[in-house]
Order: sequence, then C-alpha cells, then structure tokens
Amino acid sequence: MAEPLFKGVITALVTPFRDGVLDEVAFRKLVERQIAAGVHGLVPVGTTGETATLSHDEHRRVVELCVEIVGGRIPVIAGAGSNATAEGVDLVRHAKAVGAEAALVVTPYYNRPSQEGLYRHYMTLADAVELPLVVYNVPGRTGCDITNDTLERLSAHPNIVGVKDATGDLARASHQRLRCGPDWVMLTGDDPSALGYIAHGGHGCISVSSNVAPEACAAFMNAALAGDFATARYWQDRLIGLHRALFLDSSPSPTKFALAELGLCAPDVRLPLAPCADGVKPEILAAMKEAGL
Repeated sequence: MAEPLFKGVITALVTPFRDGVLDEVAFRKLVERQIAAGVHGLVPVGTTGETATLSHDEHRRVVELCVEIVGGRIPVIAGAGSNATAEGVDLVRHAKAVGAEAALVVTPYYNRPSQEGLYRHYMTLADAVELPLVVYNVPGRTGCDITNDTLERLSAHPNIVGVKDATGDLARASHQRLRCGPDWVMLTGDDPSALGYIAHGGHGCISVSSNVAPEACAAFMNAALAGDFATARYWQDRLIGLHRALFLDSSPSPTKFALAELGLCAPDVRLPLAPCADGVKPEILAAMKEAGL
C-alpha cells in the first residue's frame, strides 16, 4: 500500500502576539522547535492559530512566514477556510502561491449549508486551485457536519485528498476508510482519541498538544503508526492529562499560557478570547510536568 500523502503528528500552530501584533521572532522560534522535535508537519492559521481574529494581511503573512522558515523540511498545510466560497478560493490560491503543500479547509461556519452546499463549496475550491485540500470537519465549532456520504463524493476529486476529523466519532473513521479508498488521508483533530483513531486506520493527528510537548507527541505517533501500541499507550498515559488541561479554558489560551511558562512566547490572545484563567493554571502546570516538561 502506498504511503499516505500526509501522516504523523502535525502541529496546529498558535499565532504568537506581543502588544497586539504578530510576534514574528517568537513564531520563528516555535517553528524551529517543532521541526527539531521531529513533528511531521505544521498547520499555520488554523483554529488554534486564532485565524478568526486575524486580518487577511496577517493571515497571509503567517502562512508565508511558516513556509519560509520551514524551507521544505516538513509539509506545511495552510489554514484556508472561510464561510464564503469566493474568499476560500482566494486563501487557497495564496497558500499555493507561497509554496504550502496543501490547504486545510474548514466546513463553512455559521451559514449551516446543506450537504449539497458543502459538496459544491469544496468542489469549487478544488476546481479553482490545483493544490491538495484537506476537509476539516469540526461540527462543535461550525454548527455543520459533513457526512461520510459527502466525503465519499468529494474523494473522487484528485485535489481533495483527505479529512481532519474533529468529531471524536471513531466508528466513523472505519466507515470512511472503507468508502473513500486507500489513498484517502485520515487525520484526527482530537488529541485524546488519536490512539483509537490510528487503530481504526487513521494516518495521524493535527494536534494542539504538540505545541507544548512536540517530542512526546511525535514519539507517541511514531509508535502508534508502527503498530507498537504498548509504547503508544505509554506516551498516551504521559500526555492524556495535557490533552485535557489545554482545554480547561477556551483554546488556545491554556496552550499560550503553557508556552509562556516555557519561555517561548507571550501568553497574549485576542478578544473575544480572554487570558487563561488563574484557576486552571495549576492543573496545566501539573499536566506539563506529567508530560515530561
């Protein structure tokens, strides 16, 4: 069987701010740390990157900067979703123009399109730009769930290569694998259930926790993909507290707090997100220690 186009732990990068603006120095430090730790790819300007509060110029700059720093060492899958199809086309075109290996395209939020609307949305993007697209299904944030029926239809398009599934529904993964075929890339967006997702035939995880513990997350994923589930469970047990702790307050506030504790960036987030609540900080610190940090 051919290797999947993307696999392993792929970090959904935070976007560091200082005094209200993008901190490019900190971003460079974060990217280099990820690569040195052995992660298998990076996603700039996803949900964890606070893309909802970035201007279009900032969004494009973060993607450009990420591609520039990475320099081809690992894949960059650029966040390029929108609830306006025409805007999505523009973002995917930009991702291709600056050299990203793929685009991560979230299901349109707020509009609540039908399955036919979702199908036409993704087909329009795929027809417009020759770049691999990963469908991002996160109904808890978008109010919209793309079904396996629709994904099966989309998988016939050569530019629509896989999914980031943040539903937490593991049985869906097996059904999808059988329906979308051996070349369909299956990535979970849910760190706690990644172990089960890999067992169902998944290829990796677009991870929040790997922002904080990239070495441990890479070790976990390498073991899981090798079928060494005893070793994978060892790392799962080290990391499961961190997976929980990073969502004790609105993400990515806890992740930025943790990174600030490691001296990697300021804890700043943009409104309407608030800084990490003091009440959860001890649990985050304990989970970081448990993860070996």
